[in-house]
Amino acid sequence: MAGDVEDRAKRVFGDHYPKAVAFTKLLAEQGVERGLIGPREVDRLWERHVLNSAVVAELFPAGSRVVDVGSGAGLPGIPLAIARPDLDLTLLEPMARRVAWLTEVVEALGLDVDVVRGRAEEGPVRERLSGSDAVTARAVAPLERLARWCLPLLRPGGRLVALKGESAAEEIERDAEAVRRAGGVRPAVTVCGADVLEVPTTVVLVERDETSRRTGPRRPVRAATRPRKDR
Repeated sequence: MAGDVEDRAKRVFGDHYPKAVAFTKLLAEQGVERGLIGPREVDRLWERHVLNSAVVAELFPAGSRVVDVGSGAGLPGIPLAIARPDLDLTLLEPMARRVAWLTEVVEALGLDVDVVRGRAEEGPVRERLSGSDAVTARAVAPLERLARWCLPLLRPGGRLVALKGESAAEEIERDAEAVRRAGGVRPAVTVCGADVLEVPTTVVLVERDETSRRTGPRRPVRAATRPRKDR
């Protein structure tokens, strides 16, 4: 890793930097072969993927219950879990081979994270994960679909944190009515990591209307896929 990137990664991950290195190494060694990333991404994993994901950690209050929808290669969920071990994180992914990868990574790095196979729009998933404080997603779907899928997982007042590109503001304008119908309010664009990344991470934030009817208990009993370690 180039010295400059290493210094920036240490600033972001602090004492947890070694786990970030281990995750990035696993992704570099296995990501292409297992269909998680394209061949061209290997040389830019830190800047474009790992740090790009980790810098959004500043958007989550301490102890938040967070769902990473469509986690895939573990982005942004794994970097978030490394940078913020206080978060109560669930990685939600529908594809079995990616679930297998995520489970292997969580165990290899000793992360206190749940891995769940399913889709956000499925009834059992909504019942299990409803009442979350935040839902995040990266390169999953347009905002209109994300709102329909993700907002029902949130408690009223909870927040969708969607990592987007430069056209985020245009996407908000285009999908404003769909977001409103899904129960979303106050959509806004923010950037994270301007002091760390050459290209800061663009994020769309959408709150779930606090008057929305709850779809389940705010803090349902966890149904983990593996025993959780003591914090």
